[in-house]
Amino acid sequence: MKQALCRFIYHTLLGWDTEVTVPAFDKCIYCVAPHTSNWDLFLGKIGIATLGWESGFMMKKEWFFFPLGPVFRWMGGIPIERRKHSSTVDAVVQAVKSSPRFHLAITPEGTRSANPDWKKGFYYIAQGAGIPIVLAGFDYARKRIIVTRYLYPTGDIKKDMRDIKLYFKDIKGKYPEKFDLGELDG
Repeated sequence: MKQALCRFIYHTLLGWDTEVTVPAFDKCIYCVAPHTSNWDLFLGKIGIATLGWESGFMMKKEWFFFPLGPVFRWMGGIPIERRKHSSTVDAVVQAVKSSPRFHLAITPEGTRSANPDWKKGFYYIAQGAGIPIVLAGFDYARKRIIVTRYLYPTGDIKKDMRDIKLYFKDIKGKYPEKFDLGELDG
């Protein structure tokens, strides 16, 4: 019922489609970009539900006020304290290892503004837990969520991050001017 309703909303009402060629992993981190609009969350949740998939997501704790907090938690939201020196990566790695199924969407830009310095927590979580990073792009120009590549962290973070960013180079966010891949030399 939920999947059918989401398909109706996503395909019929919104006119979006998905392009998915990756397997449905029992455990993975979804690296989601570009993240240029608050609508990305809702579009992503509906889009993934059309496939029968689910995923939690991290969001700064400031968004978890009433009445939004209960709604975000119900949707799979995890409030994150963004102060330095927190052990979020270690805590998530332990959660992955102790769960039979684990799916978490993370936007490495960490903001809806142009940010060439992507956060790397998603990479360290996947590396520490030994799970794949599934790349998921919101292409507003083609009205399509694209999920056609995954990788396992190799430990060469500079090379892996370059490869990850290159995957998103032709994907257009809702506000393309708010998306910045930074330097891709090397």
